[in-house]
Formats: sequence, structure tokens, C-alpha cells
Amino acid sequence: MIPDLVERLDRLLPQTQCGQCGYAGCRPYAEALARGEADVDHCPPGGDEGARALAHLLDVPAKPFDRTRGEHKPPQVALIVEADCIGCTKCIQACPVDAIVGGSKHMHTVIDPLCTGCELCVPACPVDCIVMVAA
Repeated sequence: MIPDLVERLDRLLPQTQCGQCGYAGCRPYAEALARGEADVDHCPPGGDEGARALAHLLDVPAKPFDRTRGEHKPPQVALIVEADCIGCTKCIQACPVDAIVGGSKHMHTVIDPLCTGCELCVPACPVDCIVMVAA
């Protein structure tokens, strides 16, 4: 595997770390692409444009992203409805980029600039106090 190729592929990916591609984040997907083990159409957050950019870099035919993996959405961030937060910490544990802060049994909040919009915190919340809003 060529490290420079992995770096270039990783820079093309949206860094949402959402796992919709089937890998544990953008870097593992980039590594699989560089090894020829993954196709360019696995990233819904990157959309068709991202799939085309990956194909161009790898010098393979372009194709639209695989819509069965999820939908392409405009940039978004999580927002915790603070009045409803019970401080369970499940969202903190689910966040792959440590964008949520708070203590056990205390209200939590999202650090907007760190949130990638992956939505992994939403199903983790037992009281449905997390909503996604436009970034």
C-alpha cells in the first residue's frame, strides 16, 4: 500500500467517520481503496462528486455513489435539546470525533466545529433529545 495514495484518498473523503461505507471511518476506507479492496461508490456523505473524485484519483471508471448505503445530505451538525437531556453519556460514547461534552447525569452539548454530522449519536440517545440541523 502506498502511504501517499492513502493520504490523498483520505483528504478527498468528507471525514464524517460515519461508517456508512462499511469501514470504521474515512481512513480505513481510504486504505481499502488504495489496496483495491473497496469500490469508489461507498460514501454517501461524499455523494456523486466524491465518488467521481475518488475514481479520478484511482484512474478507474466513475460511478454514482451507492444509494443503498444512505443518502447524500447537505452538511449538518447534531444539536442536543438541553431541556430533554438526562446526562446518560450514550451520545458521548457513540461520537467518533469527541464532539460531545458533558458529565454523567448532567446536560451535554455539542461542540459545533468538531461535529461531522455523522448522526451516530442520534440512535444512541434513549430520550431522542438529539436533532440534526444545517451546519
